[in-house]
Amino acid sequence: MERIDIVNKVTEIFREVFTDPGLVLNDDMTANDVEKWDSLTNMAMVTAVENAFGFKFKLKDLNKLKKVGDLISVVESKL
Repeated sequence: MERIDIVNKVTEIFREVFTDPGLVLNDDMTANDVEKWDSLTNMAMVTAVENAFGFKFKLKDLNKLKKVGDLISVVESKL
């Protein structure tokens, strides 16, 4: 799967989880940049990404996730 396909799928997930149909992701985006991104929505987002791509994050993977670009890179490495 190409990076652009991953970005598009993750964007759909973010828009659904954070109930923001106009949300546009960028690699440097963090939780501080999304109004509804808190600990609960973070867990929902992680679970939705796992379900969409068919894998489970390991704790070491989750610890790497500081911004959206990190998430995309970890997903890319799992596929």
